[in-house]
Amino acid sequence: MKSNKIQSIILVLVVIFAFCGFVLSSNASKKPKLVGQKSDSPPVSPELDEVLAKMDKAAQSFKSVQADFEWDQYTKVVDQTDVQKGQLYLQRHGTDIEAGVIITSPANKQVVFKDSRVRMYEPNIDQLTEREVGANKADVESFMRLGFGERGHDLLKSYQVKMDGWETIDGVKTAKLELEGNASSSIRNMFSRIIWWIDPDHDVSLRQQLFQPSGDYRLARYSHIKLNAKPSQDFFKINSTSKTKTVRMK
Repeated sequence: MKSNKIQSIILVLVVIFAFCGFVLSSNASKKPKLVGQKSDSPPVSPELDEVLAKMDKAAQSFKSVQADFEWDQYTKVVDQTDVQKGQLYLQRHGTDIEAGVIITSPANKQVVFKDSRVRMYEPNIDQLTEREVGANKADVESFMRLGFGERGHDLLKSYQVKMDGWETIDGVKTAKLELEGNASSSIRNMFSRIIWWIDPDHDVSLRQQLFQPSGDYRLARYSHIKLNAKPSQDFFKINSTSKTKTVRMK
C-alpha cells in the first residue's frame, strides 16, 4: 500500500509536469545540439525541424503558465477511466521549478512541488503527505521539461521524435508529435509512448497522452491557458490547518 501511495504521488507529478515542463536551467541561452547529432535518434524531417526551431524561440521568453485541466486516467486491467479536473500553475523561480495543482473533482486535493519536495494536501481527511524527490530529482525534472516551455531540439537528447501531422484543437493549429524514449533513457521503463499536441509558436501543449507498458494511459487536456501572467504565490503554498496530520514518506 505504501509503495502504491508513493507511485500515486509520483504519477501526479508526472501528469503535472510530464509534459508540463519548463526549461529552467541556464541552458536556455545555449546553442541546441545539431539535428542528427544523437546516434540513437532517427533523422529529423524538415517539417519537424521547423516545429522544433519555433519551440526553441518561444522557450526563450517562457516564465510561467496557468491553465485549467482535465485528466483521464485509463486503467486497462479493470477497463475503467477516472477523470480529474482542476487548475495548474507553473513558474520559474531562479533556476528552480515551482508548481501548484488544485484538483477540484472528484475530490479536492492540493499538490505543490517546491524546493525539491512534493507535498499533497487532502482537506477531506486533513492530511498532508510529503516526499523529498532526492535521488529521483533528475527523473522528475526530465518530465517537467515537457509540455510548456521546453526547447524543441532538447527533446532529441532523450527522445525519438516523430511528426505525425497537424490537428486543430480549440481553434489552435497544433503539431502532433510522437515521442519514444531513447534506448539509453530510463523514460522508456515508465512510458512506452507519448503523444503531444503542441502549439509551437507559443511552446504550449494543449493535449498530452502518456502510454504505460501495462496498457494504462493518461490523457491530459489543457484550456484557458495564460502565459507569463505571474500567478498568485498562494498557489505554491499548502492550505493546511493547525490540526493537519503530516505523513513523511521515504
